[in-house]
Amino acid sequence: MTAPILSPPPLFTGEYFQNPYPAFTWLRENSPVHPLTFPVGNLPMWLVTRYEDVRAILGDHNRFSSDAPRWATEDFKKAGMAFGTGTVIEQILSVLDPPDHTRVRKLAMGAFTPRRTATWKEPTEQIVQSALDRMQRMEQPDVMEFASIVPAEVIGRVLGIPLDRFKEILHAIERALHVDPEHTDESTKAYQEIVDYGREVITEKRRNPGDDLTTTFIDARDGDDRLDEDELVALVALMIMVGLDTTRNLIGSGVLALLDHPDQRDLLRAEPQLADTAVEEFLRYDGALTVALIRFTKEDVEVAGTRIPAGSTVIAALQSANRDPAYFAHPDRLDITRNGDARHLGLGHGLHNCLGAALARLETRIAVPAVFERFPDLSLAVPRSDLRYGESWLLRSLESLPVHLNSKE
Repeated sequence: MTAPILSPPPLFTGEYFQNPYPAFTWLRENSPVHPLTFPVGNLPMWLVTRYEDVRAILGDHNRFSSDAPRWATEDFKKAGMAFGTGTVIEQILSVLDPPDHTRVRKLAMGAFTPRRTATWKEPTEQIVQSALDRMQRMEQPDVMEFASIVPAEVIGRVLGIPLDRFKEILHAIERALHVDPEHTDESTKAYQEIVDYGREVITEKRRNPGDDLTTTFIDARDGDDRLDEDELVALVALMIMVGLDTTRNLIGSGVLALLDHPDQRDLLRAEPQLADTAVEEFLRYDGALTVALIRFTKEDVEVAGTRIPAGSTVIAALQSANRDPAYFAHPDRLDITRNGDARHLGLGHGLHNCLGAALARLETRIAVPAVFERFPDLSLAVPRSDLRYGESWLLRSLESLPVHLNSKE
């Protein structure tokens, strides 16, 4: 009897964006280092899906680069796939290679001291309670509105300036990451809006410095000239981007995960001390990023027995790695008591581990339990199958999460 021909599932399609996990399961089992043609620009790429390989790639800056201007092909650049194309965002920390990455990261991380991080807890709690008050007054409550307001107000407080234009900037982030080779100018324009806002923030904080991250970053520029002006702007723009969208996605996915797993919701309410491990499980189970920022091979490399030529484009699938049964027991099950498994890759790994990880964890640890503390009978207001995710190759982002605040509604 002839064995059936195995064919890969469709990737980067509408069906994939709504639920990439069946495709990831197939790829891990049948083609863990998978060649594909990316639909934007018909670009040849490799998709890597097993935990061991994804972690190795993210940790190997000697053979894999994130620097598109230097290492990407011309076709890749023309397709508008380079992060921050045409703006100083091309220089954000997330895509720098050493030694520039080492220098800028050291300066940036110097702002995330334990003392400073501790000061964010109380204002975050206040912001969360205020956002819950607003949600309680809504005629049609949407958790994603709550999940947007919290990080906007927190990052505004952390950066030292009210982020009163957060909806406008959030829309710019979404437009920037919606890659379309027919409209690359629109993507560049959206990135430039983020940059311009970053410059406005810097200008304001130079006039009115304070005990905030922007002032700390400016001191690294203006004090002893260790950052140039474009690096400073890129760093503030990066904080705005990750401070808004990544945390918004994580709070939303955490609430939905608990709605889908009422036993875990009840456990977290009964044992609030599990909040820290719950956040790590939200990141592993259905994190804010589906894949990592694209890497480029500096030389011929071998991954899981597959040769990837120099100059290739590689996508490391974070959420596939986080569901790899070789490393996580019962990976498709939410378990907020999970421990002893491998460390998840929900916020990256290695040099490019998320700069704002401490802040994202803090906000999620406070916000998600608070939702169920305030509204213990919270339930979906639409069928589960009606929930939609944005069609982003990078982000795992619910478009909306309509809820009933009380079961009797």
